[in-house]
Amino acid sequence: MEALEAILTRRCVRNFAPTRIPSEELLEKVAEAGTFAPSGMGRQAGLIVKLYNREYRDRFAVLNAQIMGSEDDPFYGAPLLLIVFADKRQATYLYDGALVMGNMMLAAHALGLGSCWVHRAREIFASDEGKKFMQDNGIEDFYEGIGFLALGYRAGEPRQAAPRKAGFIREVR
Repeated sequence: MEALEAILTRRCVRNFAPTRIPSEELLEKVAEAGTFAPSGMGRQAGLIVKLYNREYRDRFAVLNAQIMGSEDDPFYGAPLLLIVFADKRQATYLYDGALVMGNMMLAAHALGLGSCWVHRAREIFASDEGKKFMQDNGIEDFYEGIGFLALGYRAGEPRQAAPRKAGFIREVR
């Protein structure tokens, strides 16, 4: 898939086939795309965690839903999560982490996978339970949660793109 086509046709997936798990090869390609995201002064502030553990995934879903004030699965049934952290000692860490997420969403789409950026990673990993997860898994405390990437195969048809808002692009000559 051409890069521009991937950009124009990618949509967030909010209905995953929960039992169909992407191959390790595809997951590695998605994660690798994240490692090639631009970063401030090339410092590569991001950190990607491939989360296979269903207990952690389900617990993060509960915590995320509580923060959101919902009882629904915020990961839309996705069987896997990629969690992006970024080194908050870097001035551009938030932007760097966002670019990692963007690269991975585009790569997932280009590889035939669905993805959805799910927020509230910052809040979860600032909690005692989130800090324990980080400590137990060797993630240093200078990392901050940027986002969860719900990842898997789409169940159903993709949504149509919303019309672009008027005035999105402006000219100054």
